[in-house]
Amino acid sequence: MAQKLVQALSTRGPQLLSAAVAYSKPRLATFWYYAKVELAPPTPAEIPRAIDSMKAVIRGFQTGRLAQLTVREAVRNGLVATEVLMWFYIGEIIGKRGIIGYNV
Repeated sequence: MAQKLVQALSTRGPQLLSAAVAYSKPRLATFWYYAKVELAPPTPAEIPRAIDSMKAVIRGFQTGRLAQLTVREAVRNGLVATEVLMWFYIGEIIGKRGIIGYNV
C-alpha cells in the first residue's frame, strides 16, 4: 500500500507540481499587484488628505450629519472601521508574538 502511494506520487508528483504552479501564477501576480498598491505606506502628499478626511468625519459627528448617511455609506464606513481595528489587532498579536491573552 505504501509502495503504491510512493510510486504514484513519484510518477505524478512533477505533473501535479507543474499544474499547481500554472494555477497559482496569475493569482499571485494579481495579489502582488494589489499588495504593492494597498499595503504601501502613505506618501507625504497623502497625509494631509487623510487628516482632512478625519476632520470631516469629526465635523460630521458634531453637526449630526451621520443621521443623513445612506445605508451604503454607513456599511462602507463600518467596514473600513472594522478593517482598521483588525489590522490593529493583528499588529498587537505580532508584537506580542502570540495570540494568548485575546478573547477569540
